[in-house]
Amino acid sequence: MPENKPRDVQVYPIATDTRVLRSRSWSRLRFEIEYALAKGTTANSYLIEGDKTALIDPPGETFTQIYLEALQQRFDVTKLDYVILGHVNPNRAETLKALLTIAPQITFVCSNPGAKNLRGALENPDLSIIVMRGEETLDLGQGHYLEFIPTPNPRYADQLCTYDPQTEILYSDKLFGAHVCGDQVFDEGWEIYNEDRRYYFDCLMAPHARQVETALDKLADLPVRMYATGHGPLVRYGLIDLTKAYREWSQQQTSADLTVALIYASAYGNTATLAQAIARGITKAGVAVESINCEFTEPEDIRTAVEKSAGFVMGSPTLGGHAPTPVQTALGIVLSTATNNQLAGVFGSFGWSGEAVDLIESKLKDAGYRFGFDTIRVKFKPDDATLQLCEEAGTDFAQALKKARKVRSPNQPATTVEQAVGRIVGSLCILTAKEGDRSSAMLASWVSQASFNPPGLTIAVAKDRAIETLTHSGNKFVLNILKEGNHLGLMKHFLKPFSPAQDRFTGVAAEETENGSPVLTDALAYLECSVQNRMESGDHWLVYATVENGKVLNQDGVTAVHHRKSGTHY
Repeated sequence: MPENKPRDVQVYPIATDTRVLRSRSWSRLRFEIEYALAKGTTANSYLIEGDKTALIDPPGETFTQIYLEALQQRFDVTKLDYVILGHVNPNRAETLKALLTIAPQITFVCSNPGAKNLRGALENPDLSIIVMRGEETLDLGQGHYLEFIPTPNPRYADQLCTYDPQTEILYSDKLFGAHVCGDQVFDEGWEIYNEDRRYYFDCLMAPHARQVETALDKLADLPVRMYATGHGPLVRYGLIDLTKAYREWSQQQTSADLTVALIYASAYGNTATLAQAIARGITKAGVAVESINCEFTEPEDIRTAVEKSAGFVMGSPTLGGHAPTPVQTALGIVLSTATNNQLAGVFGSFGWSGEAVDLIESKLKDAGYRFGFDTIRVKFKPDDATLQLCEEAGTDFAQALKKARKVRSPNQPATTVEQAVGRIVGSLCILTAKEGDRSSAMLASWVSQASFNPPGLTIAVAKDRAIETLTHSGNKFVLNILKEGNHLGLMKHFLKPFSPAQDRFTGVAAEETENGSPVLTDALAYLECSVQNRMESGDHWLVYATVENGKVLNQDGVTAVHHRKSGTHY
């Protein structure tokens, strides 16, 4: 993806009287973990021109000028009737204000929570707003008789989908999207987007899978031929498969044996960003998350979620030296509901002080709760390194819950099949990767050559490994092959437990390669690799990578090999 390609707006007709305006950002947009694959993104907006005209989801302030220029070249904006908002993001305020300046007669269409957020974002209590609660419709003429389906979730409590029966297009807001930027408007060859869509789901949707299932149920009876998404390619060719995948991915979360209640509030979005990264770490380890924005959740629902959970994590901003009232209420519910057997965690962002985080931490410690990770305090906006820390903290939290569950279950002897699988041997290697401020490493023995031309290999990476985040398509890594007789020291180092975001390479002789990843100078050989694709394989990802460079560091050495007696462990 070209890093220096300028932002632009791509306009394309997609149906009768309907156009998409794709505001394209070719490089990584922001620090949120959902953008970590660094393939850019698009902010998709839509224009429907019937007898009356509606504009759906104008983009944020970084696109205001070029977006309005593109819009005005194709439509007389002074005649705009409606602006429909799938959710209200304060980042859109500048664009909405600019539209109001050009067309003060605009009527906004949004959900009830969206109306409250919109008045606050535009600092205008007298806006013309039509609130859609699910039964109302909007007739634009020419057959465009729009229907509205509220699909709220903890992160976007005001989310609203729009359906046009005339074109059979569902304007799906955050649902079914992907953070990918390119020239392709639709999803021809849709399988190439599978990894991006799954990652998007895991980051944005998995923490509130129960609400996603509810949304899918609401949308199930609509005859839809296209998802007009908020981000990435529009879904036309892979619609059936993606809908089915969303159902399956959601059910994986809602049917999980262990659940964590993730309770938070967010003033400026920073605490929500931390919550998203922690949730990603928890869910990738096979533990479900019940995400709860306590600003929009009834106390009884919070109580029920805590009662059902194996652990809970609380996050809060600090406002005026205090935790917001909804957080204080939620804390009281947790203290009166959760047992001391439940694992706890605390996080939060703040501007000048962090009293809210200190308050929650001290109350939980005084009540005797065990913590699954050290309390996370972040000043202002999190950066890449902070998000890595949050994700790894979430994974550690989930692994601690799974370990406690395993301890309570008696060990069973290996079956004959498991013993036979254990006779498969593998080369002992250290996988190392670095991207920006993030770096990681792991001991690997499930490694195999996979192709001659181009030279390629596969590595099985457990879903809950910290390095998993750095093994997506396009990522670079180094495979360090260990030498028999000189491998025990490196094995011992990389097998020890690391705290979240801890530098894995302290005390290890290493040099940086051309692809930026570390080479261990005591290795027998190394291979510089580029990930081409990966396949979900049970509790692992099978990563296929091509070899771009490599070198034998010790011509007389022999590869260290790992022997096992059971296929139930490494």
